[in-house]
Amino acid sequence: MKRTKEGSSTRRCGGLMGVIAALMAVLMLLPTPALADASAVQGKTYVIATDTTFAPFEYRDGGDLVGIDMDLIRAIAEEEGFSVEIQSLGFNAALQAVSSGTADMAIAGASITDERKQMYDFSDPYFDSGVVMAVPKSSDVETYDDLSGKTVTVKTGAVGEEVAKSMADQYGFSIYSVDQASTMYQVLASNNAQAVFDDYPVIAYGITQGQDLKIVGDKQAGNSYGALVAKGQNQDLLEAFNEGLAKLQASGKYDEILQKYLGDAAESGSTAAEVDTSFFGLVKTSLPALLLGLKNTVLITLISFAFALVIGIILGLFRVSPAPVLQWIAKIFVWLFRGTPILVWAFFFYFGIPQLTGHPINIWVAGVLTLCLNSGAYITEIVRGAIEAVDPGQMEASRSLGAPYGLTMRKVILPQAVQIAVPSVINQLIIMVKDSSLLLAIGFAELLYQAQQIYAANFRVTETLIIVAAIYLVAISILTWLANMASRRLK
Repeated sequence: MKRTKEGSSTRRCGGLMGVIAALMAVLMLLPTPALADASAVQGKTYVIATDTTFAPFEYRDGGDLVGIDMDLIRAIAEEEGFSVEIQSLGFNAALQAVSSGTADMAIAGASITDERKQMYDFSDPYFDSGVVMAVPKSSDVETYDDLSGKTVTVKTGAVGEEVAKSMADQYGFSIYSVDQASTMYQVLASNNAQAVFDDYPVIAYGITQGQDLKIVGDKQAGNSYGALVAKGQNQDLLEAFNEGLAKLQASGKYDEILQKYLGDAAESGSTAAEVDTSFFGLVKTSLPALLLGLKNTVLITLISFAFALVIGIILGLFRVSPAPVLQWIAKIFVWLFRGTPILVWAFFFYFGIPQLTGHPINIWVAGVLTLCLNSGAYITEIVRGAIEAVDPGQMEASRSLGAPYGLTMRKVILPQAVQIAVPSVINQLIIMVKDSSLLLAIGFAELLYQAQQIYAANFRVTETLIIVAAIYLVAISILTWLANMASRRLK
């Protein structure tokens, strides 16, 4: 009996070992995850998404995208033997582009946080920002103790806000949080706050560009910046970035890039001598970029308006058609596109469709789809209202004379409806010009986008927006005059 048990045990053990061996053989046949290989990027071209308004890391100078991040990624690409195609989208849009796969990597002064690590893989840190306090040069604030009873402005969600909140009770100051860095500096300039807490490089660069500021107090700890890729994706590119960064730091090229944009101005409080701070100097330097933005604004508006007009006329006729199916098609279209924000569709067309289909979409196509479908819904209702405003007796009289429905619409109803609809259609064209500014959220280089590029670099928000408002006013006045002239000829 004992030998039988031992034999049975031996057989069970042998069978178990056989199963384990078989499993190991199967596992050996399965593909194993490849290790990141920096050399694999050589000769390839990668799409790099970035912010639009975060000087000195990324901003435009004479139409060219420059800054610490831009010089860094280009230098690393050259060092590692790959090419980059940079897309300036805005911070949130840049991260969304990486998530959707329309961009391979984002470098946009992104702080490395535990929350972001859940969705992205970060490179080695390439900059430790730190937070400093700045005040106007004429201010009597010299230390944190002088802030008692005063107001400090910060950007919502930024590290500067966290630092300010941690010090507010100790030094007795109140906090004024805003949603944009440019607004923060406007609050300070208007004396609605007496100090600002922000990342050191941003303030340092602002001083070199003529900001009437000085840094006081000690630098507080901040976050480190890193480039990022989608979780588990583009690991070769990430490894190449880390390898190239290490080489630049060892060669001294990294320090040269920082010195180029930060220099010593932040420490000394000096201002770059070559900066023309006059209003007309701003007009002269910013006009080329703004005119390019105006060209894009007018072009995408006219293209979108042409498509919207076709959609609106067809679906407007559907709305008054005796066929219930056609009526419901038009009703659903109007309900969908008139009842949802333009920005939702802009993000869906530019980021959502590529994520669903795996194929990128051109930003012009995304912009035209967004504007023409939204405006098409409104023009549909304009056409319907104009047709229904024609005296119903006109239709009855024509039909009683034996004219068919289609002929009556073409020869009797539509000519009268056109005259009724033209003023509202012209108004919709003007609305489209202004609605096109919302496309800056996906990085379309229209007029307001170009303005953001400018005041992100020089911090002169109010003056830049005054120039933009004047350009919009002139452009819309000209379009209105042309549309009214066409309307008179049509009548």
